[in-house]
Parts: sequence; structure tokens; C-alpha cells
Amino acid sequence: MDSGNGNRTNINIFSLFRVKLTQHISAAPLCTPSRAAFLTGRYPIRSGMGSSTKHHVLFWIGGSGGLPPNETTFARILQQQGYTTALIGKWHQGVNCESHSDHCHHPLNHGFDYFYGMPFTLVNECQVGEDPFLNLQVQAKYWLYSQIIALTVLTLLIGKLTGLFLVKWKAIICFALCGFLFFISWFSSYGFVRYWNCILMRNHDISEQPMKPERAASNILKEAISFIERNKNGPFLLFVSFLHVHTPLVTTEKFLGKSRHGLYGDNVEEMDWMVGRILDAIDKAGLKNNTFTYFTSDHGGHLEAHKQNAPLGGWNGIYKGGKAMGGWEGGIRVPGIFRWPGVLPADTVIDEPTSLMDIYPTVAHLAAGIMPQDRVIDGRNLMPLLQGKVQHSEHEFMFHYCGLYLHAVRWHQKDSGALWKAHYTTPIFQPEGAGGCYISGFCNCFGEDVTHHDPPLLFDLSSDPAEIKPLSPATEPLFDTVISRIERAVQEHHRTLTPVPQQLSEYNNMWKPWLQPCCGTFPFCWCDKEGDSDQKII
Repeated sequence: MDSGNGNRTNINIFSLFRVKLTQHISAAPLCTPSRAAFLTGRYPIRSGMGSSTKHHVLFWIGGSGGLPPNETTFARILQQQGYTTALIGKWHQGVNCESHSDHCHHPLNHGFDYFYGMPFTLVNECQVGEDPFLNLQVQAKYWLYSQIIALTVLTLLIGKLTGLFLVKWKAIICFALCGFLFFISWFSSYGFVRYWNCILMRNHDISEQPMKPERAASNILKEAISFIERNKNGPFLLFVSFLHVHTPLVTTEKFLGKSRHGLYGDNVEEMDWMVGRILDAIDKAGLKNNTFTYFTSDHGGHLEAHKQNAPLGGWNGIYKGGKAMGGWEGGIRVPGIFRWPGVLPADTVIDEPTSLMDIYPTVAHLAAGIMPQDRVIDGRNLMPLLQGKVQHSEHEFMFHYCGLYLHAVRWHQKDSGALWKAHYTTPIFQPEGAGGCYISGFCNCFGEDVTHHDPPLLFDLSSDPAEIKPLSPATEPLFDTVISRIERAVQEHHRTLTPVPQQLSEYNNMWKPWLQPCCGTFPFCWCDKEGDSDQKII
């Protein structure tokens, strides 16, 4: 395998067209756990990145949860093999553990030599004028409680002044002070999301707080191209994690109105153009034939995202469900596209079940790295399949989690070609008959928001990929045999799990002022080190 210096393969994680996987599956239907699985090659439940609460992603940069320091990412393996490694774009795997500068979850503590981008993720609060998004139901509840407290204090005050109530001034002042402290305790976090979460970092330093989303695309593109040019003479790993196709769909003026599919389409057009510019940089550097290039997404489209009547979350085609739905195909079936001229056959389509977790052992193999031997790695090396040396994926069973809850299991019965999928739990759509959870905005994984199935819903994805016609003992003679085999696989899988600290617990996912990254003196956190010299996309 060759590289720019003639002896290594550059690994460039972000996009392209030569081999296409049609059944590429993410390990979770939301970004934080899915990315944890992608980086480690392990189901999120193994690293503590699954959740037993209704918060299935990291909510704050100033929280203590994140990808545990003892997890070994593919970036760490390649770094140990002499690769220069970089992450440019979105991280969303946490920053600090115990202080505002320990950086225990930071990309530089997980094998990346260079980081430029958002340690969090793009949310509506990052864009001035957009409706708030973060934990709306909780915010509404806190606002209601604050208003009730304020009304109570006002009533007591009027009663005291008019003589209607025999209440001591001390009691009124104490109640008012408690109400004020309650208001400050929640508004200090939710009221300043743009300052706390919407920041850009270069390595450990904050470069923008709050960030200016309208110029983030230009900066990310320039950073990616610059990294390629700086490292073209040596082996490198570049993970470009775009902020695109995520609400609030920040799109530069050049691409507004370019698509027939509204703002979402415009945003996709811009990302596609950026991918092309990065591929051009690889080609111009003479690295095309020795760079393994990969493009994917961390989960399916967000069906419930909309503004007025305009959909903002994409479309999942024939596949049922979407983002936050752990079992349905629409939440977990994602693109899988590869390019490596001269090594991977052109115009190849592979229908075998594969996983985002497979990238971990694949790039470790390409870099002649050694994977950890003290833990379960769920991914499988894709190279034999991509090169056509084998016909079948190594995956026999794949387990589809929603948080810590197993919602579905896929069984690839290789001898018969059947592809079975059993759903143990499915979300209850709102309103009834809809294709998503439009009232709450996200589907939940447990409790009153789901339906448990006994026996499980069974589909044959090889003939029913849209999961429309559930099978039964009356319509499928093998029903009991299939369910029995899947249940044995679940038991075997459960025996491989070990207890680990929960990174997305209520405590770890709580905003903690002492952990908040700040480029000033807390709470006066604002800076712009990027400057306004060149805001146009290059």
C-alpha cells in the first residue's frame, strides 16, 4: 500500500463513489452514540455511551459525560502507526470530566493530532433568530414553574400591602429569593445555549464563542484542504465531519435556492460541492490512487424536523422511521460509499449487511495496526468484501439499540439468502397513523412511548425492505424457528456485555459551570479569533 511518501495508505474519512453499500447500518439512531460506535468499533452500550434516560445525546459541552478515556479509537491506532491524524468539523463526544481544562474527552485525548471544529453539534440556538430546540419540553416546564412562583410572590406582596394576608415580610422575601434562585439555576444554562454550546475550537483553544455559523462551512473546507496540503508527503488520517444536513441547515448564499428540494436540498448541494473540493485537493496532491476515501452519515433523516410546512430533516425513501428510532430501517440505514482507484473495483454495489463499526477494523488493517485485545470489537474488516474476495459479510447478527434498550435484531441467514429482522420494541407514532413522533419531536425508547411485541414483529428484509408486512406463524412456516434462533443470539450477545459507567446519565448530562469551556473569564465567555478577513467560501 502506497502513500504520498511511497510507503503508506492515507485514510481519508468523508466521501465518495466507487463501491456502494446498500445495507450500511449505524449502531445507533442518534449522533452521540452512533459516533462513539464508529470511532471505537463497539456498540455504544459497551462504552457507556448508550442512555437509560430520555436524553440519548450529550446536551452540554459543560457536562461531564463523553467518550471514556480508556476507549481506543481508530485514530489512536493509526497515530501509533505513524499517521498524522485530524478531525475537522463536529465532535459531540464530550470535552471535560472534572475541570474546565482537563480535556479528558477531547479529540486530542483520543488519538487526533489536530482538531478544528465544534466540540458540540449544530442546533437552532446557534443561529440567531431561530426557534429554540434544546429540551423544549423541560424549558416550557421551568418557565411555567417560574411564572407560578412569580405570580405567587406578587399575590403575597399585594395581600400584605392591602392587609388581605397576614404574612410576614421575612416569608415573602424568603419565597421570592428561592424563586429567583430557581430561575437563575435553569436560565443560566438554557438561556445562554448559544454561548455555552455553540463554539469553535482549534485544538484546545476556543477560536469563536459564540460561533458564527454562516462562515463555519468556509472555515471547515479551508482547514481540510490545508491539512491535506501540509501532510501530502506522509501518511495521514483525515476525518471531516460536516455540520451540514442538520438543523438549522445553515447554507451560504451561493447555494440558497439551488435545489428543487427546499433549504434541505440547498444544504445537501453545498455539502456535495465541499466534498468535491476536498476530493480535488486529494487528486491535485497526487494522492488519488493511494487514498482510501469513505462517505457516510451517522443516522437516518429527522422526519419530525420542520419549519411551518417545510421539511428540514431529509427523506428516508421507502424505509420506515427515522432519526431517534432504534429499530426501523429509516433511523439506521445510511450511505456507505468508498473510493480507492486501482484497489477497489469500480461501479460495485454490495447488498450485504455492513456496519459503521466496520470502519474501525478496516482502517486498522490498512495501517497494519493492532486492535485492542482486552475488549469486544463488534466491527469486521470490510476489505475482502469491498475487493470482491468474499461474497458475504462477516455479520450474521446485528443488534439495534435505542439507548440501552434492544429494539430489534437482524439475522443474515447466509445459506438461504434470507434477511430476517425481529422487532421487540417499536415507538408509538404521534399522531396515530403518522410515520414519526410529530407531537413530541423525537421518538422515545422506553416507557409509555413504546409498544413491546411478544412474539416480536418479524420481517424478511430481502423481500420487504420497507417493513410493511409483518410475518406470522400462519404466513411464514419458519416463524418459530427464526424467532428461536434470534433469541439465542440475543442471549449470547448479552453474555458479552459488562457493566460500565453511564456517560449519558442525568448527572453526567447536566450543565456544570465549572466544566464550561470559556475563552474569557467565566461567565463572560466570548471571543472571535477567526476574524472577518475572508468569509466567502473558497
